[in-house]
Amino acid sequence: MNKDGVLIVLSGFSGAGKGTLVKRLMELHEGYALSISATTRAPREGEMESVHYFFKTREEFEQMIEEDAFFEHAEYCGNYYGTPKAYVEEQLSKGRNVILEIEIQGALKIKEQRPDALLLFVTPKDAETLRERLTGRGTESPEVVEQRLSRAGEEAEGVEHYDYLLINDDLDTCVEEMHSIIRDARFRVTRNLGIIDEIKKSLKKGE
Repeated sequence: MNKDGVLIVLSGFSGAGKGTLVKRLMELHEGYALSISATTRAPREGEMESVHYFFKTREEFEQMIEEDAFFEHAEYCGNYYGTPKAYVEEQLSKGRNVILEIEIQGALKIKEQRPDALLLFVTPKDAETLRERLTGRGTESPEVVEQRLSRAGEEAEGVEHYDYLLINDDLDTCVEEMHSIIRDARFRVTRNLGIIDEIKKSLKKGE
């Protein structure tokens, strides 16, 4: 069997619980790694190089763009953000399942380059639950909550290209469903065609 890990691209509505889901998954199951993004913004207090981000100068980042060193990248509020290929490929080669938490447009760019990537979209069971979660945070004004809700339709644009929909109604149930999907993905025929080719070659030699 292909011993490389599975590349997982996780997207979802703001307030769907993506971060909590990933944290719980990594607490309960071994063999996972989070992708580390590169950025040109300055480190915030407590942030560490190669742990939270790969911090780059603008010149370094633009050189990486020229070298096609990113799966995807974007500029936001005057700073670049991107997903370096090298780190992801290194973790996959070690057999770790690598999780990228990213919005849909970036996810589809990654899928173009890595058709074997597993795309998962996380959502609460309905819009009212989403509203309750955003309101329950207590960190955002009612105006911001409404803005986030109005953006939900935009956030789901392109979701039909994803492989699986995860309903995050009960956290532990959703975690186990996610883990099961990823585990099963390792056995996809398209990931393991090398085994079939070797068997076919051996059979031909024995003819």
